Amino acid sequence: MKLTKMSHACVRLEKDGRTLVLDPGGFSEEDAAAGADAILVTHEHPDHFHEGRLRAALDADPAAEVWALRSVAEQLAPAFPGRVHTVGHGDTFTAAGFDVQVHGELHAVIHPDLPRVTNVGYLVDDGLVFHPGDALTVPGHAVETLLVPVQAPWSKISEVIDYVREVGPRRVYDVHDALLTDLARPIYDTHLGNLGGSEHLRLAPGGTADL
Repeated sequence: MKLTKMSHACVRLEKDGRTLVLDPGGFSEEDAAAGADAILVTHEHPDHFHEGRLRAALDADPAAEVWALRSVAEQLAPAFPGRVHTVGHGDTFTAAGFDVQVHGELHAVIHPDLPRVTNVGYLVDDGLVFHPGDALTVPGHAVETLLVPVQAPWSKISEVIDYVREVGPRRVYDVHDALLTDLARPIYDTHLGNLGGSEHLRLAPGGTADL
């Protein structure tokens, strides 16, 4: 499987000539979802879900499909009958040849005064990749490659480190990193690399890795 890091929380996975895209939001490239056979969305926040760009991807390819939680699926399903699928915790499905399990139910707490939206994570191909969205969800399954939300308004580095330790993946790639400056990146790299207990790796937008 080939992994391509897009900006912020978006990644593209390619296998056997087919492409699965996760969380092509407003902080990612405008064409992040272009050419995808299947698109997965973890939650409704605009840095993870950009309705206009998903509609454009679905319009461009009549065979493309979307899997998402209800709050996102309801915005797209009427215009694309049969191509938008609602999923929740515990569901399993196959999308573009990738086997997917759904884990998690709620977004991390930003502040007690703010209501928590639904958030799901996607475990792909029996744990080869796990994208938790905006939550520190532990899938209860062995994970080879964890896409860790390295920096967010709702997290601190000690929580991220403890999350990596609890999941115990073979390797970690940063996502959810658009708010980090290049000046600050080495601080996060050092702490995660030294304390997380897993191989910590980072890709610039457009960078790729073979899993």
